[in-house]
Amino acid sequence: MPRQNSTGGKERLGGITKAGDRYLRRLLVIGATGLIRYKRKNVPGGLAWVTGLLAKKPVPLVTVALANKMARIAWAILCRGEIYREAAATS
Repeated sequence: MPRQNSTGGKERLGGITKAGDRYLRRLLVIGATGLIRYKRKNVPGGLAWVTGLLAKKPVPLVTVALANKMARIAWAILCRGEIYREAAATS
């Protein structure tokens, strides 16, 4: 599970550690890399979070951040036994 240290309502999310399955970690980073390469071609659509982060941070850092977020989503889905539902548009 990705590390999380939260207190007082402020989330402090850790990065992807080297513990666990190397192959799964590699797949998450490769998937995040593909998504970012797709997004950098100015394709319209969601992922405003990624676009905002790419404006401020280097691509490798955003890649690992996105892989970390995908790992958290996958972990939550597995723990709850649910299916993935894309978040509703806020606009």
